[in-house]
Amino acid sequence: MFAKAFRVKSNTAIKGSDRRKLRAHVMAAFPTLGTDQVSVLVPGKEELTIVKLYAHRGDAVTVYVSGGNPILFEVEKNLYPTVYALWSYPDLLPAFTTWPPVLEKLVGGADLMLPGLVVPPAGLPQVQKGDLCAIALLGNRAPVAVGVAAMSTAEMLTSGLKGRGFSVLHTYQDHLWRSGDKSSPPSLAPLALDPPDLSEEKESVQADPALQGDLRRLTLEGEEENGEVQRICGEKSLSEASEDPSFRGLNPDPTDSKTLQEQMDELVQRCFLHALKCQVRKADLPLLTSTFLGSHMLSCCPEGRQLDIKKSSYKKLSKFLQHMQQEQIIQVKELSKGVESIVAVDWKHPRITSFVIAEPSPASQTIQEGSREQPYHPPDIKSLYCVPASMTLLFQESGHKKGSILEGGEVRTIIINYVKRNDLVDADNKNLVKLDPILCDCILEKNEQHTIMKLPWDSLLTRCLEKLQPVYQVTFPGQEPIVKKGRICPIDITLAQRASNKKVTVVRNLEAYGLDPCSVAAILQQRCQASATVTPASGAKDSLQVQIQGNQVHHLSRLLLEEYQLPRKHIQGLEKAPKPGKKK
Repeated sequence: MFAKAFRVKSNTAIKGSDRRKLRAHVMAAFPTLGTDQVSVLVPGKEELTIVKLYAHRGDAVTVYVSGGNPILFEVEKNLYPTVYALWSYPDLLPAFTTWPPVLEKLVGGADLMLPGLVVPPAGLPQVQKGDLCAIALLGNRAPVAVGVAAMSTAEMLTSGLKGRGFSVLHTYQDHLWRSGDKSSPPSLAPLALDPPDLSEEKESVQADPALQGDLRRLTLEGEEENGEVQRICGEKSLSEASEDPSFRGLNPDPTDSKTLQEQMDELVQRCFLHALKCQVRKADLPLLTSTFLGSHMLSCCPEGRQLDIKKSSYKKLSKFLQHMQQEQIIQVKELSKGVESIVAVDWKHPRITSFVIAEPSPASQTIQEGSREQPYHPPDIKSLYCVPASMTLLFQESGHKKGSILEGGEVRTIIINYVKRNDLVDADNKNLVKLDPILCDCILEKNEQHTIMKLPWDSLLTRCLEKLQPVYQVTFPGQEPIVKKGRICPIDITLAQRASNKKVTVVRNLEAYGLDPCSVAAILQQRCQASATVTPASGAKDSLQVQIQGNQVHHLSRLLLEEYQLPRKHIQGLEKAPKPGKKK
């Protein structure tokens, strides 16, 4: 459902009455959740927003967002949890297990076929056709997809685990997941890899001889069924798969004996050294510490991991940089009140010279290539002109009529040909054009028609372009051109002062350039390490604006100009960036 980008219709804060209704709906849809758990999932005081959107196939979807992450979505009055919610409550739904390489297909919009299931020792969970289910990967119990069972467990066994098993609605790495903080699944106790023990299954179906026969056949033909799964997973046996690091789920190293905090400490140091070795140059110094984190360290974070200093033992960037200064790798100074900058780097320090950038494994590259978000390519934008009714006489000789769309060069050629064809070039001064009745009616004001008899070429062409109606054409890569009336609105960056006397940066008109405000907000939130929200833009129908705490124009400039390669002429407000050394 969310394999492709969706279109946001509205984004509003939830009302108190709607919050209570949502809690009641959650308790009815998921009766296994206790009252306390529902209160955590649907908090009473924290910000909770309702996003109404249209999926790429036209489905109307309501998404409930808490803490910046989508937690629930509703389609045709049916409520579904997202992977973010399931990571907090992994046992909320019956969970089925598949192989890690299958995830790429699920993210691409495929349903889960039964040959892709891994049968646990206790057998498959008992579900009926139409039941909501979670899908996890071998080696990690954290769900990575939500789907609906296409048949009951008994029917799955009767079919010999063949055919379509689940209609997949939402997955880790799809566009709904991308609208959140894009965190990776937590590492939860993996399911065992032992061959299935079907004794309990046999007891549950003793009354049905046909099912008993199917179970016996599954037991006797286990090698054949395992072979089917092996083909899906690249001809690996169960024992080989369990020993292959690339099959251990999505957590970078779930077998690591280190605590999550220790792993985050290592990640922070790795990104720090990577940034100094490959990105920061002497000419960049002094470098604001906030810029170093947002523009350098975060971009060095390995694929599939998320850098979060708050989850490390350092807690704050300043404390971490103090440690690095004590090791004499860098020197940090407060060049202006409250603003720290890196003023010196010892690039000959052993920790930098010995640092080796780890190459991703071929297996992880294969899995990631299919699910990686496509890079943004800016649209081709052309200013065009539309022939109005008042100008049709001038353009009809060239075969154009009212409503014809022309480029500036075409307009100039038509005017020049018209002048030459009607012998309107002044005989005494070739730089002047004599105005015939048609030119007078089309380009002169009423009070000028009896006073101006000739015009210079440049004035004639300029006046003609001004009389035409402006339109513009936007062409996105791989799509048909879109022509709209008027002039394209630039991306508008403004600074606002809130009641708390704090500055916020507001960005509007991103959608006109094919940019998703929610994705831009998520990127800025991570790079700026500041709160970012998406709200309806005032005075603009069906348009959203991004609001980031503080003056973040510098980060926006890098993102829009350098990474997205948007022309500067289509962005206004870049001059509002804070001056070096000035507090945001």
